[in-house]
Amino acid sequence: MASDKVKVFTKAFGFFIPYLGRTAIQRVAAYGHRWSYQNTPDAKNVVVLGGSFAGIELVKRLSETLPTGYKAVWIEKNSHLNFSFNFPRYSVLEGHERAAFIPYDGIAKNAPPGIVTRIQDKAVGITENNQIQLASGDNIDFEYLAIATGSSQPLPVQVTSTERNDGCKELQGVQKTIKASQKIAIIGGGAVGVEIASDIKDFYPDKEVTLVHSRDQLLNNFGKRFGDYTLNALQDELKIRVLLNERPAIPGNFARAASLMFSDGREEEFDLVIGCTGQRPNSSVLAGKYPNTLSNNSRILVRSTLQVFDSTNPQKDLPIFAFGDVADHPGPRMARAGLMQSGVVLDNILAKINGQAPSHTYTPNWFVEGAIKLTLGKNHEVTYTMDNDGSDIMIPDRNGKLDLEIESAWKRYGVDFKQANKGNTERDVQTPAAVQL
Repeated sequence: MASDKVKVFTKAFGFFIPYLGRTAIQRVAAYGHRWSYQNTPDAKNVVVLGGSFAGIELVKRLSETLPTGYKAVWIEKNSHLNFSFNFPRYSVLEGHERAAFIPYDGIAKNAPPGIVTRIQDKAVGITENNQIQLASGDNIDFEYLAIATGSSQPLPVQVTSTERNDGCKELQGVQKTIKASQKIAIIGGGAVGVEIASDIKDFYPDKEVTLVHSRDQLLNNFGKRFGDYTLNALQDELKIRVLLNERPAIPGNFARAASLMFSDGREEEFDLVIGCTGQRPNSSVLAGKYPNTLSNNSRILVRSTLQVFDSTNPQKDLPIFAFGDVADHPGPRMARAGLMQSGVVLDNILAKINGQAPSHTYTPNWFVEGAIKLTLGKNHEVTYTMDNDGSDIMIPDRNGKLDLEIESAWKRYGVDFKQANKGNTERDVQTPAAVQL
């Protein structure tokens, strides 16, 4: 493990020094842009769909770079950023769920007035005249469109509610259901399944927890060393029963008093079955006008420039980009990859605004973009990543925080956690349908 720490330091140093240099230049340019940008009534819209990690980054950078004559319109159905990294933990740990919903107020707080308009609504289609159709019935013109709508999964990954209070109630309902159940099965041995299984067992040691996975290795999208380490931690430390190479039918998400049928014909009853499998790309906005921009797995087809293309007419120059989990790109399905891709989309939109062809291409940096910090109970966590050459790094740690350091996430998105929750932690931030930032 010591050699892994040296390697990660060396690799991180090589990446972050240039990255920090670029960030410093961007901040200086953003300061100048704040004073040079002029809000005009006829500004053309660069529309961003999606308010999770990738979409937020693009909105922030557009607010620092768009020239006079253009503005960003940011469409997101949720009232707050759903910090989904913490949802599995907050599905078990009580009393912290409100902190997982971060106000959007700080994203473009230093931007020039009028350059960003945020609309809380859902995009449902595109018209023939390059307009985004909203669920509310409104249409929004766009000159360029960037889609970062991600993918959908049920709890413990995502809530269905679009308002913070209702989302908190969903998480509280999960907490109560888990607390009231003695014999629990989790289906799916990816990161979410592992995390919620280990949290349930660590917070409630007397419960019987079974983790069921269809492959012969946990976390099979990562290296074997990581899967083996995780398996040992679950079985030896937490005493979780792990069943590999089993694919029972899932009776429903958070199914109570349900049974599972295993490959040997044995049927077993559980108080609670939690499904943690599969993702569904949120690409339906293109299905009506541009059905041939979707792959067989419903992800959006993109060039290396992340510009969307039509499979029946790949040379057609569409004013649309897609990135993050919703796009059919060669990188990892991780938040950090979406952040990196947002820079590609930004540069290419600015190029088109300036009358140039998009030329910035996306090449995955697996060491940075594919890194994961996995929790294995209250305090045990493991950082793992693989390099482009297939080598890997794994660094265990025993100093994990119960709230997963949520306060630092608020700070990252420009909101003071303590000030926002001062005096009354139940105060909600109401968001009107459209807010000028």
